[in-house]
Amino acid sequence: MANRSRRSFLKTAAAVSVAAASRALPQGNRRRVFIGSNKPDGVLAFDWNPDTAEFTPAGVAAKIANVDWIIYSEDRKYLFAASEVDSFNGNPTGGVASYTVENGGLKLLSSQNSAAKGTCHIALDHTGHTLISADYGGGSAASFRVKEGKLSKAIWAEHYTEHGPNAERQEAAHAHFASYSPDNRFAYINDLGGDCIHIYSLDAATAQLKPAGKYTAQPGAGPRTLHFHPNGTAAYSMNELNSTVDVLKWNKADGSLTFVSRTDLLPKMGQWTNTGCDTVITKDGTNVYFANRGDDFISAFSVNPETGALTPIARTPSGGKTPRNFVLDPTEKWMVVANQNSDQLTVFSRDLHTGELTHEPRSYPCPAPMCILF
Repeated sequence: MANRSRRSFLKTAAAVSVAAASRALPQGNRRRVFIGSNKPDGVLAFDWNPDTAEFTPAGVAAKIANVDWIIYSEDRKYLFAASEVDSFNGNPTGGVASYTVENGGLKLLSSQNSAAKGTCHIALDHTGHTLISADYGGGSAASFRVKEGKLSKAIWAEHYTEHGPNAERQEAAHAHFASYSPDNRFAYINDLGGDCIHIYSLDAATAQLKPAGKYTAQPGAGPRTLHFHPNGTAAYSMNELNSTVDVLKWNKADGSLTFVSRTDLLPKMGQWTNTGCDTVITKDGTNVYFANRGDDFISAFSVNPETGALTPIARTPSGGKTPRNFVLDPTEKWMVVANQNSDQLTVFSRDLHTGELTHEPRSYPCPAPMCILF
């Protein structure tokens, strides 16, 4: 994050306030979209029109402060949220919460304390029975059992101690992202501060994790996120601190990750003025996109479907400041970018044949958007 601490980075003032929540379902071809916001209101509702690529504000869906990440259960009956705060339910941790999705709105179902401060990411396993949280501020991770949308208290937790050579950003461990192997036998926690990805064997029924190894990144790289390619063998680890991507091979037998190649997102690196952020993979695996902050752009790549190897296509400005998260809409005709520091959602059209994004996007006001959920 460019020349600023994470805490100051997350306190950028919003220029827009959202009206009281509307529980009405969108009409016609429109659909309800939820946005995690790093503001007191937390989860915002918008209506999305895929015919016109327009967002319409639909109010506050859930008041839970500083929401960095939101996810659905597979059946979309429940929504889960990560609250990146220093105190939750009266305890010095971040928090996780679950909601029932009713008539386009959200109703609180359960909430639990995470392992430490600053919960920035959550991930639900493929069975829907285990949820893992990652705490940036406290350098920790925890797991929870999920039953009918309700979260148990933490079943497992670990506090990491690794740190890297970047004195400003890696003074301590910073757990940033949780993910699961394609076969759901392993779980992964990206530790930006420790330059590694912790690997665990997973018992999804009990939410128990056991150490199963570690992937070690380049010193000072800061591995932020991990996404698996649909081919079931390739994975991409986005390195925040040096704006690179490690292309990895996933080994099914033991869940390990093997380095294959590294892709630079920047022609030249400045002094911590650019940071890699997020990854999007198309459903058919033909295109992969990476977001970078500082220069604020989205990089498009074509993919070798067998190896996951990347070939650059184009680099497109994100349409705002600090692209925190970005996603494809269900049609994959539109790319939506959460530009956190310019308080806007920016929409690009996507060429389904070439994978390129338009250079003439449109933007909609949204306070400190952190995560987009279609």
